[in-house]
Amino acid sequence: MGGKCFENSGGGFLYDFGHPLVNRVADSFVKAAGIGALQSTSREAYVTVAGSLDLNSGASSELSNGRNKSFTGATNKESLEAMVKNVGKESMQWGLAAGVYSGLTYGLKEARGAHDWKNSAVAGAMTGVAVALTSEKPSHEHIVQYAITGAAVSTAANIFAGIF
Repeated sequence: MGGKCFENSGGGFLYDFGHPLVNRVADSFVKAAGIGALQSTSREAYVTVAGSLDLNSGASSELSNGRNKSFTGATNKESLEAMVKNVGKESMQWGLAAGVYSGLTYGLKEARGAHDWKNSAVAGAMTGVAVALTSEKPSHEHIVQYAITGAAVSTAANIFAGIF
């Protein structure tokens, strides 16, 4: 299934795999994964710089005790490997969420012949489940919470898109 790349002008997809559903999923995945990588990289850079500034001043930092806890006492190589792993994981999560949501909204629109809040609610809930399942220890409560949140956010976005 070799896709060809073409220039993204006039709202077209970055890749042409020969089917609109596959094109939409791939395009959404690539774009969101890039955004996820940038977001994660910038956060990790901030935590690293803020943590080193706190160490130099002798002050205790919430950052060094929170998100960046796994880097404490690690060598530069270990820190870099951990950062790359975190960036890759978050990039995949963002891409997965965008690809699942985009594919589901497109598929539901084609199947039902309508693009409405119901499609958004189902796609949001299923995307929430997919994201919850990528966490390290997904629990039933975690999955249900993400499904409800995904459905609510997606439905609200669909409704507000019609208002504004």
